[in-house]
Amino acid sequence: MERIEEQIQQLRQEIEAHNYAYYVLSSPTISDYDFDQLLKQLERLEQEHPDLITPDSPTQRVGRDRTEGFTQVAHRYPMLSLANTYSYDEVREFYQRVAKDLGHKDFTIVAELKYDGLSISLLYEGGRLTRAVTRGDGLMGDDVTANVRTIRSIPLRLRGDDYPDELEVRGEILLPFEEFDRLNAERHRAGLPLFANPRNAASGTLKQLDPSIVAERHLDAFLYFVPGQTQMSDSHFERLQQCKSWGLKVSHAIKRCHSLEDIFVFLEHWDVARHDAPVATDGVVLKVDSITQQEELGYTAKTPRWAIAYKFQAEQAKTTLRSVDFQVGRTGAVTPVANLDAVALSGTTVRRASLHNADFIEALDLHLLDQVFVEKGGEIIPKIVGVAKDERPSGTLPVTFPTLCPACGSTLHRSEGEAAYYCTNAASCPPQQTARLEHFCGRKAADIRLGSETIELLFSRGLVHNIADLYRLSVEDLLTLPGFKERSATKLYESIQASKERPFRALLFGLGIRFVGETVAKTLVQRYPDIDSLGEASLEELTAIPDIGQVIAESILDYFATEANRQLLSDLKTLGLPLKRLPEEEPRPVNEHVAIAGKTLVISGVFSQHSREEYKALIESLGGKVGSSISSKTSYVLAGENMGPSKLAKAQDLGIQILSEADFLALIGEGATASSPSVPTSLFPD
Repeated sequence: MERIEEQIQQLRQEIEAHNYAYYVLSSPTISDYDFDQLLKQLERLEQEHPDLITPDSPTQRVGRDRTEGFTQVAHRYPMLSLANTYSYDEVREFYQRVAKDLGHKDFTIVAELKYDGLSISLLYEGGRLTRAVTRGDGLMGDDVTANVRTIRSIPLRLRGDDYPDELEVRGEILLPFEEFDRLNAERHRAGLPLFANPRNAASGTLKQLDPSIVAERHLDAFLYFVPGQTQMSDSHFERLQQCKSWGLKVSHAIKRCHSLEDIFVFLEHWDVARHDAPVATDGVVLKVDSITQQEELGYTAKTPRWAIAYKFQAEQAKTTLRSVDFQVGRTGAVTPVANLDAVALSGTTVRRASLHNADFIEALDLHLLDQVFVEKGGEIIPKIVGVAKDERPSGTLPVTFPTLCPACGSTLHRSEGEAAYYCTNAASCPPQQTARLEHFCGRKAADIRLGSETIELLFSRGLVHNIADLYRLSVEDLLTLPGFKERSATKLYESIQASKERPFRALLFGLGIRFVGETVAKTLVQRYPDIDSLGEASLEELTAIPDIGQVIAESILDYFATEANRQLLSDLKTLGLPLKRLPEEEPRPVNEHVAIAGKTLVISGVFSQHSREEYKALIESLGGKVGSSISSKTSYVLAGENMGPSKLAKAQDLGIQILSEADFLALIGEGATASSPSVPTSLFPD
């Protein structure tokens, strides 16, 4: 047995070495046939000795079992987005702002090619890949570990032995152009909708519930950031080199820049060279190299101040406009989409492009068979930006916007001051209903795991016509759908029933009332305990609520004035959706004796006892507000170590009181107690 174990271990090491050479170094050292023979030999030995199979074995890359859904996981460090810039002048402003905020100390910028894929966070424990989580909303993401394990450029086990016991590394999941073209060719032959671009294809692939499908699509990855890890180098650039030594795939398109001129040279080179890249790119990321200086510069509410993304100018192509489709969305808005002769653009083949609205078409004076110029907005969504009118064939017809809904034939309506036309048949227009149901089932709404294809199937079979019909479905109904077995039908039925316990704010958002997004829904739930009281609100009451303006208020009144919507709400309540506040949603009385009640605080710097997010939650739970920037309305600044010098100077200029971490905890000591609702007890020192 010992000899077999040694043989298995040797095969694993040999296979992983070949994987590393092929997928990370792009320098294969063995033929595909020989590699497959090694893998088969290992599979045979492991089948004969299943007790020797380990999670990091190369044979375990392709999962054998489907998952029933993805678990939500909290990120240890928020995954923030980057501020975008589109000109050299804005890059210069960023560089000068960094220099000023660092007090004109020496600093280095790391320039990296920006890949256009799906953000991912990988966790290695003891050198083994234990978790992979998507970006999600930046605070919570999907656990897609089973799928990521199939990506051969991501090692299941790190190389060497000098890596940290726990290592989080972040990067981008990508679909190479070659694989994207292969997939779309297969989908075209099968009569399936084509992927719009490699990013969408990568995202859709990673969300597959069957890891074996993911494995077939040959995703790739580049890693570009290590959060935390105070024991590692203070240099971001050096950290990436360490990651490379551990077998992680790091881009070669990375350079330390010691001046603004170095940055511009890098940008100019990759603006041209990116067209030869095997994967989609859309810009360059510029980061301050020193981790200490990154912490000193800090963050805004949404983005780090020490990094910025420079976006390349969009590439253009010319092609022929063949026809225009008019699509109806969830709110009834009709969107025109151009059908084009296929044309290569930014590494993808474009056949369709956005036309925005009727005014846009009229401004272009667009005719069928026109030669049109197409570019990608942000290198993702194709759009028509111009027409070669001097090449227009004689006798062509102008593109005109319809007066009737293309889906149900109802009259289209356009309100004064609005760009879009809307179908007036909200109650029974098929695409509105299917889109509305898909919105209602979303994770931030009812959280029913129901995909668009199944929704279309339910509608086509006559099993659902609106949201309420979901709650009339039985397991037997679901078993009539192709591909559904007892377990999958029961799971979906249970997911529908579980949605009855969702918070009122989520269900209110899910109803799809125009202009009522997540934030507005949360605000309304703080004011109205149930759907009936909201339905009885007047225009004056609604507009008196902070952040609820005239347009939102009128949209809410219109919704409740529609008989079909009132009937839907009545049906939902009868079917078991309470549509009222849960106990945890009840507004908490503000203790006016707490020093920060009604005050605005700005948080800056790094803290030793608790995270910035914990302090933000505490401030809000005690009736305070958290501001993103210092102004005359700021009451206090909660300052940790390495507070940005510009913030410090501004606070001092405005005479705003600056609180240390200890000062802040002492200030709230009398009013805050560990039993306060929603306040983590870990925030209160013994």
